[in-house]
Amino acid sequence: MIQSIPILDLAALGVFLALWVCYTVAADHYTSKGRSLSAVMGRHRLVWMRSLCDRDNRVADTAIIGNLMRSVAFFASASLLVVGGLAALMGSGRRGYEVTLDIPFMADGGHEAFEMKVLLLACLFIYTFFQITWSLRQFNYCCILMGSAPMPEALDADKDRFACHAARLQALAANSFNRGLRAYYFALAMLGWFVNAWVFMAAAAAVTAILFRREFHSKSMKALASIVDAGGRA
Repeated sequence: MIQSIPILDLAALGVFLALWVCYTVAADHYTSKGRSLSAVMGRHRLVWMRSLCDRDNRVADTAIIGNLMRSVAFFASASLLVVGGLAALMGSGRRGYEVTLDIPFMADGGHEAFEMKVLLLACLFIYTFFQITWSLRQFNYCCILMGSAPMPEALDADKDRFACHAARLQALAANSFNRGLRAYYFALAMLGWFVNAWVFMAAAAAVTAILFRREFHSKSMKALASIVDAGGRA
């Protein structure tokens, strides 16, 4: 099957994977150095969890976690639906391939190449599903942890220790969700592969540039960082 796939398609796949891996490594590195949107949000989570310990009424805090979990659950359900649709497309054999040829701008690289593209897209969404469901499970752990939060009259040392660990768990949940959401963006780039390999590579580069700007140079990142700098506590 691999022998029948054009070299340019394989090269485009290599570029796609290289961009994805390099961006992930760079994002993790800069986050560990505290110079990313994720790192800034991590400091806000720490402030949130510390403030939670000083409140008797924590209904608002549980509502916030509930909203986060609903957002994550939506993407988990969507991933499963996409995987089901792609499985149905692969199961249709040549009929599905012939139908897609009627779509404008669709490249005809052969049935084997088409099957490989659909299979890889399905694998990408399976990866997405696992990342997002793991994120959802970690947010469930956050709910349990918040239920065991120290009361306002507890020692400050106990509150600080709880806030540190609770914020860390939330950061891990958010990181898993970010990885799953990132896969959605790169899946959109992979759709360009069905046009041709050049569009695929251009789309992958564009997605990487957009993600990089949003994570490290967006107005949201600067606004959140300025709150951290001005507030002192974060």
